Amino acid sequence: MASIFKKLVSGLTKTRDNVVSGLNSIFHGFTKIDEEFYEELEETLIMGDVGVATTESIIENLKQMVKANKIKDPIECKDLLVKSIKEQMNLGENEYEFENTKSVVLVIGVNGVGKTTSIGKLAAGLHSMGKKVILAAADTFRAAAIEQLEEWAHRADVDIIAQSEGADPGAVIFDAIQASKARKADVLICDTAGRLHNKKNLMDELKKINKIIDREYPDVHRETLIVLDGTTGQNALAQLKEFNEVSDISGIILTKMDGTAKGGIAVAIQSEYGVPVKYIGVGEQIEDLQKFNSEDFVNALFDTKGDA
Repeated sequence: MASIFKKLVSGLTKTRDNVVSGLNSIFHGFTKIDEEFYEELEETLIMGDVGVATTESIIENLKQMVKANKIKDPIECKDLLVKSIKEQMNLGENEYEFENTKSVVLVIGVNGVGKTTSIGKLAAGLHSMGKKVILAAADTFRAAAIEQLEEWAHRADVDIIAQSEGADPGAVIFDAIQASKARKADVLICDTAGRLHNKKNLMDELKKINKIIDREYPDVHRETLIVLDGTTGQNALAQLKEFNEVSDISGIILTKMDGTAKGGIAVAIQSEYGVPVKYIGVGEQIEDLQKFNSEDFVNALFDTKGDA
């Protein structure tokens, strides 16, 4: 666990340099807690991609705690701010039920966010837990997507069901379900087309895929994960909003968090949409897709070693 936390701490370096150092200079630069102090905090959080609505809630919460605890020294606000951020992000226990029951995991998201890589890493993680995993290459729009997924299936040592470029995604899903039943697979992970340019097409395609799963695999546990690129900041929120309108999203995979100064987006996503971040990518290695824990995330962001 310590090494995962360490990886998270180092992965969030850019965000920490961007956001936390700015917050620290406010805590140390002000001699009293006044409106200007709160405005500076607010601006720094918004610049760190924490999001306007979330930031307002965090600051409001902080003001109440400062009042209740009769705090006068700005430096004493730091621990309260950390606490306030944790409260904003706390959605209760993140469910990973699909790991322990027969399930179909639909993975959605635009091209370029690390969707195929995330599927490969997820498959590898489940395989290492002793699960029988099958991948379905239903992103038939891009030939490279199928090849990439085949490469990941090979690396993760799992089976893959694929057809040629341009094949009907629904047909791939149908074949993959039959294979999952025949081979007694624990988890079927389905890649889907990553295009957003036409919402109606996307909606129709996802509807069709969902209908096939409902019909062919009615009792299976369902999970829909959206992959978002942490480096895109507020743009990731916009993508979540779009996909949320066409799909029932149960969790988020937030990638490329090790290369971004916009890590505050994780706070905004959980708080504004109430959709849990289930996995976070903090590196290139197969094991660098970690289960997300908001408590650990905030501790790593502020490098508090869990003592805040």
